Amino acid sequence: MRIRPSVTRIFGLAVLPAVTAAVVSYFGYYAIWGERGYLALNDAQVKLVVAQEQLDRVADQRQRLEHRIALLKPGSPDPDLVEELARTRLMDGAPGQVAVPRDTP
Repeated sequence: MRIRPSVTRIFGLAVLPAVTAAVVSYFGYYAIWGERGYLALNDAQVKLVVAQEQLDRVADQRQRLEHRIALLKPGSPDPDLVEELARTRLMDGAPGQVAVPRDTP
């Protein structure tokens, strides 16, 4: 009869630390490798940087296009830009000139 209380006591003392370790392990695992864990945070930050760079490129492209459109407004078009567009579209030039197509950045 003496064994039963000591086994129950030891088992009772071991259950609380075991449950605590299991809970800490569970939440610790998901804090690092989980869907919203530390590694997912790093991936999201990398994606944010890539998207920000893409946004900057698109914004710069838009600004250049808006500037070119402003130069072509009716009433006072920029003669240099009109000539550049005409030569680009027609691939034509004055006698003795050679038109070389180029990729626009």
